[in-house]
Amino acid sequence: MKNNRPPDFDMHTHRTMIQKKLTIENNLGLHARAAAKLVSCASRYGCKIDIIHNQRRVDGKSILGVMTLGARKGQELDIIIEGEEEQAAIDAIETLIKNRFGEDN
Repeated sequence: MKNNRPPDFDMHTHRTMIQKKLTIENNLGLHARAAAKLVSCASRYGCKIDIIHNQRRVDGKSILGVMTLGARKGQELDIIIEGEEEQAAIDAIETLIKNRFGEDN
């Protein structure tokens, strides 16, 4: 029998999700200001957003959680998004990270 589920189908919740690896590109890494911008961006969407770095998983809408990740330039974040507006949310987060959180360096 052929499996017609999308590749990102969660067998436990029977929902789809978006999972994407993004690399921190700004020189200062995921410091307080960058973390605040990431949380602010994530909080605009009704979906669940988790961020994983070095096997630590945090709520992407929690400033304390995101700041504890301590990701530096060149390190990857694994972003997992599930729910309404998930594509818009990942697009906005990816743009923010690729634009180095609006920092010049």
